[in-house]
Amino acid sequence: MNKILILALSCIIAISSFGQSKKITLEQGVLGQSREFRADKLSGFQWIPNTNNYVYFTNKITKMISANSTDNKVKDLLTLEEINKSLATTLKSLSGITWIDANTILVTEGTKYFTFSLATKSGTNIQETPKTAENPTFDSAKQNLAFTEKNNLCFLNKNKEKIVVTNETNEAIVSGQFFARSEFGISNGIFWSPKSKYLAFYQKDQTEVADYPLLDINETPGKLVSIKYPMIGQKSEKPRVGIYNLASQKTVYISPRGNQDDYLTNLSWTPDEKYVLIAELNRGQNDMSLNVYDAQTGTFVRTILNEKNDKWVEPEHDAFFPSNKSNNLVWISEKDGFDTLYYYSIEGKLIKQLTNNKFPVREIIGSNSAGTEIYFKSTGENPTNMLVYKVDLKGNQTLITKEQGVHNCIPNFDGSYFFDEYSNHLTPSVSLLYNKNLKAKTLLVSDNKYADYQMGAAEIKIIKSADGTTDLYTRLIKPSNFDPTKKYPVFVYLYGGPHAQMITNSYLDGANLWMYWMAEQGYLVFTIDNRGSDNRGFAFESVIHGRLGVNEIDDQMKGVDYLKSLPYVDGNRLAIHGWSFGGFMTTSIMLRKPDVFKVGVAGGPVTDWKYYEVMYGERYMDTPAENQKGFDEASTLNYVNNLKGKLLLIHGTSDDTVVMQNNFALLKKFIEAEKQVDFFAYPMHKHNVTGKDRVHLMTKVLNYVIENNK
Repeated sequence: MNKILILALSCIIAISSFGQSKKITLEQGVLGQSREFRADKLSGFQWIPNTNNYVYFTNKITKMISANSTDNKVKDLLTLEEINKSLATTLKSLSGITWIDANTILVTEGTKYFTFSLATKSGTNIQETPKTAENPTFDSAKQNLAFTEKNNLCFLNKNKEKIVVTNETNEAIVSGQFFARSEFGISNGIFWSPKSKYLAFYQKDQTEVADYPLLDINETPGKLVSIKYPMIGQKSEKPRVGIYNLASQKTVYISPRGNQDDYLTNLSWTPDEKYVLIAELNRGQNDMSLNVYDAQTGTFVRTILNEKNDKWVEPEHDAFFPSNKSNNLVWISEKDGFDTLYYYSIEGKLIKQLTNNKFPVREIIGSNSAGTEIYFKSTGENPTNMLVYKVDLKGNQTLITKEQGVHNCIPNFDGSYFFDEYSNHLTPSVSLLYNKNLKAKTLLVSDNKYADYQMGAAEIKIIKSADGTTDLYTRLIKPSNFDPTKKYPVFVYLYGGPHAQMITNSYLDGANLWMYWMAEQGYLVFTIDNRGSDNRGFAFESVIHGRLGVNEIDDQMKGVDYLKSLPYVDGNRLAIHGWSFGGFMTTSIMLRKPDVFKVGVAGGPVTDWKYYEVMYGERYMDTPAENQKGFDEASTLNYVNNLKGKLLLIHGTSDDTVVMQNNFALLKKFIEAEKQVDFFAYPMHKHNVTGKDRVHLMTKVLNYVIENNK
C-alpha cells in the first residue's frame, strides 16, 4: 500500500486542548452531532433545472438563495413568508421543495400540493390526497399523483379525479408498497412511466405468511397487533408486478417465471415506455435474470443477462438509462468481484464494460443530458473514502473529486458543473463547485464546531485479518488527557455484518459523538470493520456465507490481540456493545469467547437465525433444511452455559425487524441454565430506540459498562 496513504490513515485528529473548557454532555453526544454540532453546509442545495444556476437555504431554511455558477453571485430568490402568504399555508420551513421547471416549484403541506411561480410569487393548489393516503408519488410532470390507501393503490389524475387501480378486499394482498422487507435496494412500490402512459407497481400476496404478534400497550387493555413476518425456511411473500394503462384503464400482471415465491425487484422503465425491466431472483438468491417485459401486454420479451453464484447474487440497483433517447442501459454487477458498470443494449448485447476497478461502484448519481457521461460514487483505492468519478461510454474514467474523504456530489444537467460537499479525518466540511475542467471554487468551509470542547483523538490504523491475508481498518478514540503511561479500560463498539461500514474517512471517522463522551470518562473506544462488512468487494464480504459469526468473531479477536499489544490497555477491563447484527456479535462473543470481555451489552440481537426473516437470512445462511449445522453453530442459545461476564440484553417491544422472540428465547435458555443476566425493554419502540429516549438508552448502556467494568 502507498506509504503516504498509510501515513494519512495513521494520523491523529489534531484538536488542540488549549482553550477547550467545555465538556460534551452525554445528551449532546447522543442528540447533538447532527444538530448543534452539525457542520456548516449549503443546506438544501439543488440545481435549477436545465440551467447553470443553483439554490440553497439560509436563515434556518426560511430563505432560498440563488447563484450563478459562472460568477457565484448570490441573490435572494424566495422566502417562507412569501409562500405562506400566497398559498395560505403555515409551513415552518422551505425543506421538501422540489423543482418542476426553471420557474416553478412544487410545495407540499400535509395532504395538499401546490405549484408556485417564482416569477409571479403566486401558486395554485393542484392536488389534495385523502387523509388516509400514504406513499404519495408524483409522475415526472407533477400532474398525476399515485398513493396507497391501506393495501390498495389509487391515483389522482390531472383533473383531480380519483382512479382506483386495485381494490383487493384481502388485506394480505398489498399493492404499491415496498416488498421483500426492503431488501435488494427496494424503497418504494410505485413507478410511473417516463411520460405517464403507465403506472407500474409492486404487489405482494402475504396470505400464507405467518402472523407475528406485537403488543400495543397504549390502549387499556393492551391490544394485539399482528404483522406479517416470513421467518427463514417458512412461507414467504408471493410477488407480482402490475402495469396499469391510463388510456385503457386496464392492468396486466407479471409473475415470477420460476417459483411463486421468487423475487421480483429492481423495476425500471425504458425511456420510450415500451418495456419494463425486472430482476427476477430465485428464493435461494443464487440465480438472477434481468428480464424485459412488454409494458402493454405484460408478456416476457427476453432475458438481457443472467448471473449465478454458489453463495449469493444480490441485485441492489435498477437498470440505469444514460440517455432519454435510447434504451441502452447500464447494469451494476458484482460478478467479477467488485460492483462494476456494464453497458448493454436492450437486446441483451454487452456493448462495453465501463469500469474495471479493484474497488466497488457504490451507486450511479446521474448522467449528462447528452447521455455520454455517467457519474458514480466509489471508494477508490482506500475503502474508507467515498469519491465521485465519471466515465464515458468508451470506458474512459476520470476522478472528479480531488480530496480524500467522503463526498456528496450533485452534477448539473449537462455535466458542466459539479457541486461537491465533503469531509474527512481533519475536515468538518467543505463545499466546492467544480467546472467542466474540474477546477474547483470553494463556496463554504465549515468551522470546527467542537473547537471549544474537550475532545480526544481518533486514530485510524490497519491490522491483518485472522487468516492473515486481508487489511482491516480500526479506529481507536483516546481521551483528551490521554497518558500513555497509564492503563485504560476499553469499550469495543461493533456491528460486523453486511451492508455496514463503521469506519469512514469522514469527520469523526464514522464515530458517534457519544463515543468521544465515553472516552472522556477514562476509556479507550475501539472499533474494527471485520470481514463481512461493506465496501470491500465480494470475496471480503461473502466469507460469512453459511457460518454467520465465525470469521467475524475471529477478526474481532485479532482486534483484541492488537489492543492487548498496546502498553496502555488494561486487558482485564474490556467491554463490548453492539445493536442488531452487532447485538448478535456481542452475545456470540460473550458466550463463545467467555474469557475475553468482562461486560457486554447487546441491543436488538438476533439470537438464533431461524427467528430472522427470509430475505436477508436465507441469503447469508440458506435454510435450516439446507444448513442445519450452520444454524446450530451460529445459535447463541447453544452456548449459554459458557457465560462468565456481566451481560445486559435490550429490546424494543415493537421491534418488527428483529422480533423480540430472539431475546425471549435466549433469556429462557439462561434461566434453564441458572445463569443470571440483565434485561431491559423499551416499550413501543421498534428496532431502533429513537428520539429523546435514545439518551435514556445510551445512559443505560454506558452506565452499565462503567459500573461493571471496574
